[in-house]
Amino acid sequence: MKAAITTTAKYLPESILSNHDLELLFETNDEWIRTRTGISERRILKDKDKATSYMCGEVARQLLEKRQIGADEIDLIIIATMTPDMLFPSTACLVQSIIGASKAWAFDLNAACSGFIFALNTASRFIECGVHKKIMVIGADKMSSVIDYTDRSTAILFGDGAGGVILEPAKDESYGILDSRMYSDGENGKHHLLMTGGGSLNPASHETVDKRMHYIYQDGRQVFKSAVISMAEVAAEIMSRNNLTAEDVDYLVPHQANQRIINATAERMGIDEAKVVSNVARYGNTTAGTIPICLAELDEQQKLHTGSNLVLVSFGAGYTWGGIYIKWQ
Repeated sequence: MKAAITTTAKYLPESILSNHDLELLFETNDEWIRTRTGISERRILKDKDKATSYMCGEVARQLLEKRQIGADEIDLIIIATMTPDMLFPSTACLVQSIIGASKAWAFDLNAACSGFIFALNTASRFIECGVHKKIMVIGADKMSSVIDYTDRSTAILFGDGAGGVILEPAKDESYGILDSRMYSDGENGKHHLLMTGGGSLNPASHETVDKRMHYIYQDGRQVFKSAVISMAEVAAEIMSRNNLTAEDVDYLVPHQANQRIINATAERMGIDEAKVVSNVARYGNTTAGTIPICLAELDEQQKLHTGSNLVLVSFGAGYTWGGIYIKWQ
């Protein structure tokens, strides 16, 4: 038995933070940002009373409505996020409460920008072994809550957003999630992309706040280099393992970190630009939200048909990275 995506949905906050807005916060300009990242604007969830669970709840409601099912039919909810509302309870439990999915169990998965594909891969196993029939997988992050808007190196990159899917048994074994490869490298990842404050090592204190330890730190050059190599290699591996040529792939759906990383991955795969999904210019990097948002937009635009070959690839803090091959049902 294979697991197939049967429904997609996305949520983006209304408030837009443009490159021109950032010019008022620190020394930068629209051309500099677009040239280096491909980003023109990003969405921000400004309401202080709303957090990641709110965006996930909006996605979850859409998924139920589109699939025309009740919340009591959902067996499991997995939320991929690195910005949970709080350390506990999990954001997934909050979403379960929001939609009234009383029969579902729920948990969060944190693999940063790779969170959604890690969660999708995890959820697929419950379908494949016959334990569950309907699983909700949502990737979401309120990145504005952990960004230092005086730090040009990170403030230009990230936005808020959420996307998700419902996963169910495929109609036959030739459709759905057909292959996946997941990787981690804690030895290098622990140095170059992290947030040092807020955990059990450095719990919140006057000192951690004064030292700005509750914001993301990123060594841009090292992360860029690692992301390009890892995403390109795992994409090539997925193609090789499944005897896929560039012509066989209908869409490459990469993590939306940076347009240059996206281009490098596509070039390694030999994929034509028209087959590469990119919305980074409009939303920036929504971390765990990027890939499911892309899937939802492909679905909305009716670009997916039965038999479409999709390759999903991502790279994130940890380091974490991976790829998934889907034949669309």
